[in-house]
Amino acid sequence: MAIELGVNPNTVAAAYRALRDRGVIETAGRRGSRVRDRPASTPREQIQVTAEGVRDVSSGNPDPALLPSLGGALAAAAERAERRPVLYGEPVADTELERMARAAFRADGVPEGPVAVTSGALDAIERVLVAHLRPGDAVAVEDPGWGSVLDLIPALGLRPVPVAVDDDGPLPGETERALRQGARALIVTDQAQNPTGAAVGKARAEELRAVLAAHPHVLLVEDDNGHGIVDQPLRPLGGVTTHWALVRSVAKTYGPDLRLGLLTGDSVTLDRVLGRQRLGAGWVSHVLQDAVLHLWRTGAVDGEGVAASYGRRRAALVEALRERGIAAHGRSGMNVWVPVPDETGVVARMLQSGWAVAPGARFRLASPPGVRLTVSTLAMDEIGQVADALAAATRPVAAGRYG
Repeated sequence: MAIELGVNPNTVAAAYRALRDRGVIETAGRRGSRVRDRPASTPREQIQVTAEGVRDVSSGNPDPALLPSLGGALAAAAERAERRPVLYGEPVADTELERMARAAFRADGVPEGPVAVTSGALDAIERVLVAHLRPGDAVAVEDPGWGSVLDLIPALGLRPVPVAVDDDGPLPGETERALRQGARALIVTDQAQNPTGAAVGKARAEELRAVLAAHPHVLLVEDDNGHGIVDQPLRPLGGVTTHWALVRSVAKTYGPDLRLGLLTGDSVTLDRVLGRQRLGAGWVSHVLQDAVLHLWRTGAVDGEGVAASYGRRRAALVEALRERGIAAHGRSGMNVWVPVPDETGVVARMLQSGWAVAPGARFRLASPPGVRLTVSTLAMDEIGQVADALAAATRPVAAGRYG
């Protein structure tokens, strides 16, 4: 290109670097570069169905009826702030919240490590990736997987490498392939995976740890977004690689507007995250930290009851679809993933039947088409109705891996 344009090769290299850093192109070493399908600043959430007068089972939100009232928690936090205002120079994390977080991590088998407070799970994931990676690095991601992570990676100038998943999470063979291809980081959702509901079981955790043990320099990032809404034990993978991190968000348990995540990991990673946080945002509001601490202390949410509520509706929908010859997946959490042959057609026919489902394109890289249904606001007597509508909109698809 330098020869064709008659410019210095360094100029061309700088142009490619600028395009990559802005998320316009993706580079893959000797395999060359390609223009992205859409700018990195265009979120996948824009791939959605907008229609009035239909039941929306596409949002991915928790059930508002299962979220706690925030009035008492915010009042308690405000009262504490009046008694002792948080000023510059204070610890970035509430010491009691940090202590409780450490104890909870320890109880779930998460390796010992420092604790940081971030503005939700995605903020934590971004900070951890930036702490270790550089533009052009490859990141192994679940496919299908959380659309926000699939957006974040190219926005940081990184390159996603898809890893197929089944009901137990990332497939070990696919994970090994991605790491052998040079992925410098791996992001795993431990439970309530979005969109498939996958949860890493005991046997799969052991297999993935064995894969990671052969690649000790890979950065492992675990997303425990299902904490508080899942009735299965956590199977953490951290501690096998040199650098690792696990983030636990309160969004599904206490509400998405409480932008708070509890992050732990190895000391180097957390030191870098905290150092960069101090130079930017500084800290997460102690008013929010105290509100979450109040909710946690007072047991404002019945975790077992919440998990059971989502579990009943999710299991009922999966079973109803199975009875109608439709393969569906939803091992944990609040979402059900349905592989379909024609994603656009199914979404359109569901709309005609009065139901809005999430197009699978929001969550896919290389995996086959599908649609996501969120059970959060479904009443039990609606399960059969949405199953009938989906049966009319699609044909049976064999169960198994998702990609």
